[in-house]
Amino acid sequence: MERDEVYWLNGTITLLEAQVEGLEYELSVRDYELARKDKYIAELEQRIEELKKQAIPLQSEAPTLPSFVKPNLPKRRRRKRPGRKEGHEPALRPKPRKIDQHQDVPLKQDDRHRPICPKCACRLKQLRRHKRLVEDLIRSTVQTTCYHTHSGLCPNCGKRVESRHAQQPPPANLPHGQLGLNALVTAAILRVRHRLPFRQITQLLMDLPGLRVSAGGIVKQIKRLARWLEGKYQELIRRMRSSEHVHADETGWRIDGRNFWLWAFTDPTFTLYHVDESRGGKVPLRLLGKAFGGTLIADFYGAYNRVGGKNGKRQRCLPHLMREVKDLNEQDATFADCPLSRRLLRWCKESLRLKKRWDELEDAQYDLAASRLESRLDKLIVGPWEHADAKRLCNRLQRHRSELTRFLWDQKLDGTNNAAERALRPAVVMRKITGGSRSKDAAAAWAKLASLLRTADQRDLGVFDATKKLVMEYWEGGGR
Repeated sequence: MERDEVYWLNGTITLLEAQVEGLEYELSVRDYELARKDKYIAELEQRIEELKKQAIPLQSEAPTLPSFVKPNLPKRRRRKRPGRKEGHEPALRPKPRKIDQHQDVPLKQDDRHRPICPKCACRLKQLRRHKRLVEDLIRSTVQTTCYHTHSGLCPNCGKRVESRHAQQPPPANLPHGQLGLNALVTAAILRVRHRLPFRQITQLLMDLPGLRVSAGGIVKQIKRLARWLEGKYQELIRRMRSSEHVHADETGWRIDGRNFWLWAFTDPTFTLYHVDESRGGKVPLRLLGKAFGGTLIADFYGAYNRVGGKNGKRQRCLPHLMREVKDLNEQDATFADCPLSRRLLRWCKESLRLKKRWDELEDAQYDLAASRLESRLDKLIVGPWEHADAKRLCNRLQRHRSELTRFLWDQKLDGTNNAAERALRPAVVMRKITGGSRSKDAAAAWAKLASLLRTADQRDLGVFDATKKLVMEYWEGGGR
């Protein structure tokens, strides 16, 4: 009996040991699975942290927008209150130069012709007289003129000569009436200066004066007007070549779906536009001439280096340099930490600020400040700087060293190229509205008329009267 119990206990022990081994195996399997899952969870957490780090700069940026949509400007505190300061003189429209008509406006009167109140019919006292000036427009109308001309055949040259009025367009045998001088000039101003599409011009002429003309007819007449004023455009080129200071800049232009370039040259008395297929240095060299002796104000684009030769006088635009430094600061944090970035921006600002005080400072005081700026620039160029972009900028500044501070010693010379950029701004708006030109002839016609109209505006000649005068001078010379 005891032996059977021993056998039973041994079997039980063996069974329990087997069960323990089985449980230990299951525990080891579970430990392995838990370790594997812990490792996988750790990898996922590490991946999440990496994605969070990558998402931080994306969250600070604006959401992805189509290429034609400009991003929103970042919110910033308003530095100053908009508008002019309190206590300033009122900015009113100028008083009319002349009064075309006087209109007497009497008060309401009673039976005895005494002025009374229109509301309660009481007799008025303390009567006064007032002058109320009102400027209004007169509705324009179409005026058709029939010129009764005379002609005769010259026996010497065999040419028929016809009489012609000063404001009469070149005669043409047409079944309908020709567009007169005022209509031609008005259409050109609406197209070039106000940048209206051709169909809008036709609609405007139909709605206001009632003149019926097709869009194709306006295109033809504008090209014709530009051909008449070709001589005046060449006079602008000759005037530009004799100018002391010329601002130059360029931008893109489209002609029938192809890329061209619009060049702008300006000074306070003129503006000249030119559309060319090339953006190379031969364009400004051809327009300004090899003998150009003035100072050319431009950015750092290499096409302007050929103007005036090696010894040509040039002034580079400091705001262009400042914008490039700021862009590099945003793109590369290591360059933003480079001392050259801060010092160069400070030098440009102080140079432009000093030039504005030309009339305030004494000559000796101004010369000393300008000389110190020259010395500071030389030290900035020498460096030494370790950053690659800093070295590149210094090499460029060394090449253009004399073209960075020339404006400090010439009162009429500007250290910025804002004049050329302002001249290009209306052309850029025109390009966005119309998409450019359909032909080279149309682009050349627009450039010529835009040059003459803007020049007339700069000289305060009156765009309409000045253009009308130029056309009449061409007609008086026998032009057709």
